Amino acid sequence: MAFVQSISNEQVTALPAVQFDGEIVVVDTPQSLAQACAHLAKQSVLGFDTETRPSFTAGVTNKVALLQLYGGGKCFLIRLNRVQMSKQLTDILHNPNIAKIGAAVRNDILGLNQLRHFAAGGFVDLQEIVGNYGIEDKSLRKISAIVLGKKVSKAQRLSNWEAKTLTPQQQLYAATDAWVCVEIYNRLLATQ
Repeated sequence: MAFVQSISNEQVTALPAVQFDGEIVVVDTPQSLAQACAHLAKQSVLGFDTETRPSFTAGVTNKVALLQLYGGGKCFLIRLNRVQMSKQLTDILHNPNIAKIGAAVRNDILGLNQLRHFAAGGFVDLQEIVGNYGIEDKSLRKISAIVLGKKVSKAQRLSNWEAKTLTPQQQLYAATDAWVCVEIYNRLLATQ
């Protein structure tokens, strides 16, 4: 199956939305982090993304507030502004036998390394591999539109990821971003 090289913003807007409809688990205690890691460590493929509270001041960047990992039908929203990155978690991020699929993963990894240093292993960046399929667009929104024929909403991107409680809209947005990476990856592999 051949994919189009590029898609316009107007074409993306006209597409139906895609969203995660599985179980979302908010991880904000050491106990829930240990349970999440136990589940995630058993997976061979994980969807991966992070969120950071936006800064509207030049030169000011915030630390990663949320790590999203999807695998085995569940998406874990790990609130890194509430729980520390454990060795269990960095072991997963380091493990070369667990594929972690994301978009623009380099910056996400750099942000996570500011919280706790780890050697990244097993990461697959959709932005780097879509060129092998003739796709020139690099944003997750456009890659999803081209590969899945569905758009990913970006409505919550600039919301406060350090809020006391994540809204249902934030949770769905964050889970969708990690899950859709695996969906795109599987669809690409199926066309080989």
